[in-house]
Amino acid sequence: MAIVTGVLPDDPVDLRQFCLQILAELDDKQHLIDKLAHELALFRRYLYGRRSEKLDLDPAQLLLEFTSWLKAMTAPAETPPDAAPPAGPLPARRVRRGHGRKPLPACLPRQRVEHAVPDAQCLCTACGARLEKIGEETSEQLDYQPASLFVIEHVRFKYACKACEDRVVTSPLPAQPIDKGRPGPGLLAQVITAKYADHIPLNRQVDIFARHGVDLARQTLCDWVAASADLLRPVYDDVRASVLSSKVVQTDDTPVPVLDATRTQTREGRLWVYVGAQRPTDIVYDYTPTHSRAGPRDFLGDFRGHLQADAYAGYDALYATGRVIEVGCWAHARRYFWDAKAADQARALLALGFVQQLYRVEAEAKDVDAATRRARREERARPVLDRFKQWLDEQADLVLPKSPIGEAVHYARAQWAGKRPVNRI
Repeated sequence: MAIVTGVLPDDPVDLRQFCLQILAELDDKQHLIDKLAHELALFRRYLYGRRSEKLDLDPAQLLLEFTSWLKAMTAPAETPPDAAPPAGPLPARRVRRGHGRKPLPACLPRQRVEHAVPDAQCLCTACGARLEKIGEETSEQLDYQPASLFVIEHVRFKYACKACEDRVVTSPLPAQPIDKGRPGPGLLAQVITAKYADHIPLNRQVDIFARHGVDLARQTLCDWVAASADLLRPVYDDVRASVLSSKVVQTDDTPVPVLDATRTQTREGRLWVYVGAQRPTDIVYDYTPTHSRAGPRDFLGDFRGHLQADAYAGYDALYATGRVIEVGCWAHARRYFWDAKAADQARALLALGFVQQLYRVEAEAKDVDAATRRARREERARPVLDRFKQWLDEQADLVLPKSPIGEAVHYARAQWAGKRPVNRI
């Protein structure tokens, strides 16, 4: 890696972070080299080497090698007599996570199975007296009972007047999730959870139900999911209202392939996520068939507050209203520098070091109150931001605008001032 000396920072903190980024990068590359070397050795052995895994060494030689290795591992490290103790505090030892068994959750139902001692073993071998119970030993075993399907028979009684034989009354049927439909609420919940939480497509669920002896068509499950969406609309509206009432909303979009019967290949739709700041569960997804600005405009509506998003130009109309305040996203800015490592590793690693310092401040202030978090940001994050901004302004005149590092610098500087750079995400 060629290091341009003009890129090196003057501040000791930034220089230290730059060195840490380089060391981490070298460590990743060394792991990759070792992995590729191992794969190359296996490939060469497969092509040219012997297939037998027999060792050609004498067993006595192996024992000698093992003994030497064991002595080297167990012998105490020799310290030179003139060696001085290291200056400063010793580095904190890394706390290793335990590998023991974790206790089983107390909320799980317990089934007690008693194992009695046979009567033949309940006699004392010394005097012949009968043994008395003095205690018990309990060990836990985690087991699983496969889910099962069952049929609920709704029996409605009918009443009639025997005197005039004119009036017949039938007990009403309780409200059902799907009118005149077969699925119960538990089955609908299972299908929805399996599809959206466990990522099990409906065609695989059809096979799962078939193993239970129930034949269901995939189109039938599709109809159930569509009907369930209408049933859950009040829940969606409530979460959406909670998100839009937050002072800060985070959003991003991702492309999703969509089947289209009129085309020979899939088309690209968009799935937008909106995260509110009031409750941890304030997360709403919204689908649009295109990447049009109408998607976030229609969803946010009359939202007032801060919107944290990428540099997509579709948000410009919202910012122009004055009701929505733009907040840049460090994750998107960092991604540009990460992608620019192959082209200009020195500058990219230095920029990543700046962002890493900001992330560290946020991680350490995660569990404190808002006033303390703001004070720490002013004390520790603002100086990093000032140095980073100065570095970005200096590099803007040194890098090629169309190069990967130039685009990264341009994106960060434009987001800094709230301008709209050309979006490539």
